[in-house]
Amino acid sequence: MTPPTAPYHADVAVDVPGARPAWIDAADGVRLRAITWPEGERGTVLLFQGRTEYVEKYSDAARQLGLRGYATAAIDWRGQGLSPRSSRDPRLGHVRDFSEFQDDVDALLLHCDALGMPRPWHLLAHSMGGLIGLRALHRRPDFARAVFSAPMWGLPLAPHRRLLGWIASAAASGIGLGERMAPGAAKVADPAAAPFEGNLLTTDPDMFAWMKRQITEHPELALGGPSLGWVWAALREMHRMAREPAPAVPCLTLLGTDEDIVSPDAIHVRMGSWATGTLEMVEGARHEVLTEGPGIRERLYDRIAAHLG
Repeated sequence: MTPPTAPYHADVAVDVPGARPAWIDAADGVRLRAITWPEGERGTVLLFQGRTEYVEKYSDAARQLGLRGYATAAIDWRGQGLSPRSSRDPRLGHVRDFSEFQDDVDALLLHCDALGMPRPWHLLAHSMGGLIGLRALHRRPDFARAVFSAPMWGLPLAPHRRLLGWIASAAASGIGLGERMAPGAAKVADPAAAPFEGNLLTTDPDMFAWMKRQITEHPELALGGPSLGWVWAALREMHRMAREPAPAVPCLTLLGTDEDIVSPDAIHVRMGSWATGTLEMVEGARHEVLTEGPGIRERLYDRIAAHLG
């Protein structure tokens, strides 16, 4: 049975031939927006997006990978993009437990299998998607190789802030206030208004303007700050995954030298224990290394293709 077609804002996406947006259902009944770009003979790269992101933003990655012979697939995680959001506040990034994202992973892989997406399958995961992807590598045998971009394997919090985050988010979730915005998160509630100067994502003004236009012209794609429940869920999952051994999957991790959103220390520690892993620092790059200037992007996608084989 062919899944129903989902909306897709092609006007703010890079034109990639054969885009197939669809609604797919997770095992727990949540309907999710997924997209495949099936043209490619070298295999399929599954794109795991970060918090606040959506599939249109990954059209540039699909184009870059398509030029190198790879089909691609992506999904809007529950709580963001056009997938179902918090009923309390649609602009609030909320999840009760990160295990829910694994239901989304399973649904995307089942969808790719039903479509006959070319194998081998590989993982390209950014930021929060890197935490989800690390868990998926432990759960699923589907991925031949993996690439991480600034994965959220830890957050750069001072010890007292980390302790406060644990206590406040756990207490709020325990008394039914998990779907309230985390303190201090309101400052990111309107990303369309963010200036290029001082942004933590990219040094490339054209890519920043492109991302900003997406949520300006389609504000339903925008997402604000995380909930207290999301914070507690993220802290628990990072704590659990830090104690898991590194998977056997060959891995390439890209990290900008100007990273200020996730913890570089946590990434260095994880990659230091990954026998088949390589960490490459990208000089001068910020959090979204794959949205840096054209020269950097071309070089990095060439490096990714070489790693995937």
